Amino acid sequence: MGKVERGVKCSVEGCGGDAERSISMDKVLGTGLKVMGEGRRVYLCSQHYKAWKKATKKDRELDRARFI
Repeated sequence: MGKVERGVKCSVEGCGGDAERSISMDKVLGTGLKVMGEGRRVYLCSQHYKAWKKATKKDRELDRARFI
């Protein structure tokens, strides 16, 4: 059972929502989300995960294009 299933909270400053996803800290840096805490993983609630997806959409498309 992972940390998200155990009920860890969102890592974004000022948010107290339950996390739904965990992603690498490296992927979150530079997206405008102010993340608190140290470590390798960042836990995001559904609202902040959606904001992260919007902010990184172009980069993720370019990464997928490299494998074709």
